[in-house]
Amino acid sequence: MTQIITSFDEISDRYDVAFVDLWGCMHNGIVPFVDAVKAMKTFRAKGGVVVLVTNSPRPRFSVKTQLDEIGVAEDSYDSIATSGDSARAAMFQGAVGKKVYFMGDDARDADFFKPLEIIKNPVEIARVKLTEAEGIVCCGPFDELADPSVNRTDFLYAREKGMKLLCANPDIVVDRGEVRQWCAGALAALYTEMGGTSLYFGKPHAPIYDLARRRYAALSAAKDDPRIICIGDGIRTDVLGGMQEDLDTLFITGGLAAAETKTSVHPDPEALSAYLQGEMMSPNYAIGFLR
Repeated sequence: MTQIITSFDEISDRYDVAFVDLWGCMHNGIVPFVDAVKAMKTFRAKGGVVVLVTNSPRPRFSVKTQLDEIGVAEDSYDSIATSGDSARAAMFQGAVGKKVYFMGDDARDADFFKPLEIIKNPVEIARVKLTEAEGIVCCGPFDELADPSVNRTDFLYAREKGMKLLCANPDIVVDRGEVRQWCAGALAALYTEMGGTSLYFGKPHAPIYDLARRRYAALSAAKDDPRIICIGDGIRTDVLGGMQEDLDTLFITGGLAAAETKTSVHPDPEALSAYLQGEMMSPNYAIGFLR
């Protein structure tokens, strides 16, 4: 039975570490959520550790820069684990070949191809045209507002050539302010639906949780057997991922599922129950917005 809470402080004493989602939880892509930032500062002041666990296809240093630009306070978190870093490690180990066709924003995602210090003797990656590629690296759509089906022709060709698609961000959609945009996960889902092979490294898949635990273990405050809670607004990413890792979860209902859970300030209990039953998910806790 999912318990609805009104403040993270109600349960925070039960945990040493919070694996916290970013988009839809700490910010909306444009501005930080003041109450969420304050809640994480309070948790840290009480001895808790905050590891931001994000499906961003960017390296963590690039995400740090983005957080600074948005205005998310640096003292509200301790470390960052990104889907991008998990996917980069796989790419530099040759998961989709040496010659790759890149899907994403050239300017925004350029850091994805920078060297990764944790990989020794990395594969030398070359970006090429689709017709010359051995595999696909997908950080996102070329047009975040266009339906993913616009890629069917390219994906049909790639499937027939036996290419694997490395998905750097398993999210299907994200809300930038009031605008809902497609993410790399939507393209990977389409490619899989068409019979292609997609490789995932972000939530809800295990590699990013392994990375998050390593980021935590590297901190001076790390404990040997920490009590961890996963926090986020993605029912099929944050909640599912936490449940698969056998970790407690706090579902932020006022994000992607705000309409379904009838969340204005708090979720409607009946709407929340119906939504969770439909999704066949059972987070430990639910809250309208992280506070």
